[in-house]
Amino acid sequence: MAKIQKVAELAGVSTATVSRALAGKSSVSPATKARVEAAAKELGYVVSASASSLASGRTRNVGVVLPYLDSWFFMAVLKGAQRTLADAGYDVTLYHLAPADGLEIDSESAQRRSRLFDEFLRRQRVDALIAVNLELDDHERTALGDLSRPVVGLGGPLPGLHTLSLDDMGVARLATDHLLALGHRHIAHITGDPDFERDFQMPATRRAGYDASLAAAGIEPDPLLVRHANFTIEGGYEATLQLLGDPRVHPTAIFAASDEMAIGAMLAARDLGRSVPGDLSIVGIDGHDLADFFGLTTIDQFPEVQGQQVAQLVVDELAGQGQDAVDEDLPYELVVRRSTSRLREA
Repeated sequence: MAKIQKVAELAGVSTATVSRALAGKSSVSPATKARVEAAAKELGYVVSASASSLASGRTRNVGVVLPYLDSWFFMAVLKGAQRTLADAGYDVTLYHLAPADGLEIDSESAQRRSRLFDEFLRRQRVDALIAVNLELDDHERTALGDLSRPVVGLGGPLPGLHTLSLDDMGVARLATDHLLALGHRHIAHITGDPDFERDFQMPATRRAGYDASLAAAGIEPDPLLVRHANFTIEGGYEATLQLLGDPRVHPTAIFAASDEMAIGAMLAARDLGRSVPGDLSIVGIDGHDLADFFGLTTIDQFPEVQGQQVAQLVVDELAGQGQDAVDEDLPYELVVRRSTSRLREA
């Protein structure tokens, strides 16, 4: 590997300038930085991570804390964040933090959660932290504050932190209003299991949006039209079987609180001989990779873009361009496909 002195000679600068340029210091002009980077690339020079850390106090590493590692949504967020951080020269350390909400956490999971805040994050192995869809207690928020590192939240407001969050009430109203505009009045809702409240009470908030849209249209919400599932295709499938098998209700449309549950609903309707959208219109939320394949109407919340945005906030903070602690709304968009249509006249 070429020595730093060779890079300095080729770029026509001092070794100190090479170090500052490759560490991303703002004191180096863009033109000089570009010249140093070109010389380093030509000579195959890569900064030693340990040496750079010792010299700058930076690890060039950002921690990402996720509540689930087996979810398409969270992996899409991670993909977007990792790309943006890599482009900015940062590695990623992934931490799994079991949810602390409605679920009863076993002692082993609780111990791992405690060690994350009381031990792992205090090792100063990351320059900043991204907390994705997490509810934090007072002790955990205090522990984050004691890190003296930038912390940015995604998925819900965290007091005192810069966060990006989705307007779940608005998203649910948009989905329900779409079905109402198509003439549907018997609209069912598949929501989260009440014992599985997660993502900043997201299921309850989306149900509130559904109820609000129905009320605004002069429709009394019917509890029998609300079914619970666990945000999976299997969960949506089972909930829809129960719903369509109940002789007390006759829904012509379903709003599912996630695309995976909506896909499950489509499969259940097919197995029961119901036509989608002829007999049953179905809409979900997420913008899942499979939504286009299934022709699912969805509210796309652009999870990969969410990851990119929250990562860019961290990069800006580390560059000294951070903003005050605020909660910013994330974009979303109705994408209409063949799973929804106008209500057929009886």
